[in-house]
Amino acid sequence: MTSRDFLIAPSILSANFAKLGEEVANVIASGADWVHFDVMDNHYVPNLTIGPLVCEAIRPYTTAPIDVHLMVKPVDRIIPDFAKAGANIITFHPEASEHVDRSLGLIRDNGCQAGLVFNPATPLAYLDYVMDKLDVVLLMSVNPGFGGQSFIPNTLQKLAEARAKIDAYARETGRRIRLEIDGGVKVGNIAEIARAGADVFVAGSAVYGAGKDADPHRYDSIIADLRAELAKV
Repeated sequence: MTSRDFLIAPSILSANFAKLGEEVANVIASGADWVHFDVMDNHYVPNLTIGPLVCEAIRPYTTAPIDVHLMVKPVDRIIPDFAKAGANIITFHPEASEHVDRSLGLIRDNGCQAGLVFNPATPLAYLDYVMDKLDVVLLMSVNPGFGGQSFIPNTLQKLAEARAKIDAYARETGRRIRLEIDGGVKVGNIAEIARAGADVFVAGSAVYGAGKDADPHRYDSIIADLRAELAKV
């Protein structure tokens, strides 16, 4: 695996919301691959963020994939809204769905890639029944709800277990499933996280906190530093 097989997905949760379109355009121009879009409902998680209208508003600012992470319960009602708003990937937590298989099918029926998200204490057993409907598996390396938290070290073992499941499935079917990590990812640990099996890296405060000045290229150096670490893997 080369460094270009790895994808960097800055979370707009840490961006300047007053200039969100510019922030998205600038971070992609600086070398990021996906836009990670955190949706929280103050019900499934203890925070309230953004919805489909914001997704629709930023869609014209980039052609990069928008990776919508639903931290909401229930999930099915809002999936079509995000698909219409321009989402490319929609992931959700299995605990938030009454029927995980049906929710994954709904995402795909609406033209998006589908994925499951696992909290630090959520077992990977859900994967065993729905691999055929998954494009992405996202492991949380913090407890969801707020940006700026520290990486939970035990996630490395869980990443290795998820990677083994995904690789075994790929050998059987030829289908590739992305393994995404979200929470506390930074220059100092991204290589170790990659070695454990992740290939998509959500970084919020590590990227958007890198500079608050008016220079549209202020994200170049931090994304280059993350890529340099990934090149060592």
